[in-house]
Amino acid sequence: MRAMRKTPFDRDHWIILHLPLVRESWGRYGLVSAGRFFSQGDGAGLIAVGVVNLCDEAAMEAALRSPEAAQIMADVDIVTAIKPQRNIVKPL
Repeated sequence: MRAMRKTPFDRDHWIILHLPLVRESWGRYGLVSAGRFFSQGDGAGLIAVGVVNLCDEAAMEAALRSPEAAQIMADVDIVTAIKPQRNIVKPL
């Protein structure tokens, strides 16, 4: 049986620099909140979840198309080599 390797993830950078960058950059596009959750596991599977709440779908599309989005995504590369998976949840 092969041991699972932990994936490098700079938690401090994500909390101290990345989330404030998201809040500052996307606030003008309708950002309501940005938060995070961390896995209780060993880092071999799910590591962290970022929750970005925008006021509506148009705000989300504007934020993702904004010039600031490239800077936010480039900052993710500093935090980890894993490419984030985006899931969109809409209220009923």
